[in-house]
Amino acid sequence: MDLNTLWFVLIGVLFTGFFFLEGFDYGVGILVPLLGRGDAERRVIINTIGPVWDGNEVWMITAGGAMFAAFPHVYATLFSGFYLALVLMLVALILRGVAFEFRSKDESPRWRTTWDWIIFFGSFVPALLWGVAMANLLRGVPIDADMTYVGGFFNLLNPYALVAGLASLAVFTLYGATFIALKTDGELRARARQWAQSLWIPALVLLFLFALLTALMTDVLDRLGYNPGVVPAIAVVSILSVGWFVRRGREGWAFVMCALAVVFSTVTIFMGLYPRLIVSSLDPQWSLTIYNASSSRYTLTAMTIVALIFVPIVLVYQAWAYWVFRKRLTVDSHLEY
Repeated sequence: MDLNTLWFVLIGVLFTGFFFLEGFDYGVGILVPLLGRGDAERRVIINTIGPVWDGNEVWMITAGGAMFAAFPHVYATLFSGFYLALVLMLVALILRGVAFEFRSKDESPRWRTTWDWIIFFGSFVPALLWGVAMANLLRGVPIDADMTYVGGFFNLLNPYALVAGLASLAVFTLYGATFIALKTDGELRARARQWAQSLWIPALVLLFLFALLTALMTDVLDRLGYNPGVVPAIAVVSILSVGWFVRRGREGWAFVMCALAVVFSTVTIFMGLYPRLIVSSLDPQWSLTIYNASSSRYTLTAMTIVALIFVPIVLVYQAWAYWVFRKRLTVDSHLEY
């Protein structure tokens, strides 16, 4: 494996880790004003991710930084072509972070309800737009021979990408519902299971519609074949089993299956992309690949050494954080975020 391929894999791992952790994080945020009845329950829902949400977002920053260092042309094209969408996502994430910090600063019900809906908005928008972004990378966007994006904002909002956005939104919301069921108890836990059961069918339908459109509108079948292997199969089996576990009250296994569906779906997308990072819809030869858009060999070598040292440290720290805050929460908990 050469360094270019290694860094494609590492960036794929970073984005997969980001969706694995931030996926249920977004889902919890979306469900705050919908699932919680009253301030006490909404505070409990927020507390389920309160100690870890900002650490989850570090994966996105790390993935963006790794892309900037390893594949600077991809970073430049992506952030210029997707500029408006990324600004909208950034605004949503800023408001979301502010809402987590400010909602409990005042006892006013109107104050707290307003921030709860801002948390909803700040989670809804990125959950939708990440699906749109990944679909556009896979289907292709108008990039010319100079690696310049020559389309507009509405090129990104094509039917295929919007279906992918709705699929990611539904799956992340389902993911969040299973996490809330796993982390809470009592009436809130039972209601979270009901939401998960109701969300499973829409998520399943949208995910399979996205898979069908991917087969019809991209070159994934040409690259992976009609038998793409075990990775997509695990994604399919995992999302199918979520509903079965939810109906039997096994929210722990439902959460694990939802996590596997997110992880293996993301890996499948990267498998369909390789060795490309952004597909050009104007000419396949103009696509940005791990070779024509990469940094120098010296840069990749230095980054590899740094990654081998610090990535395990980050993984150990995050595992420790989740272990420390592993207990279920109830309305009687004396934690407030």
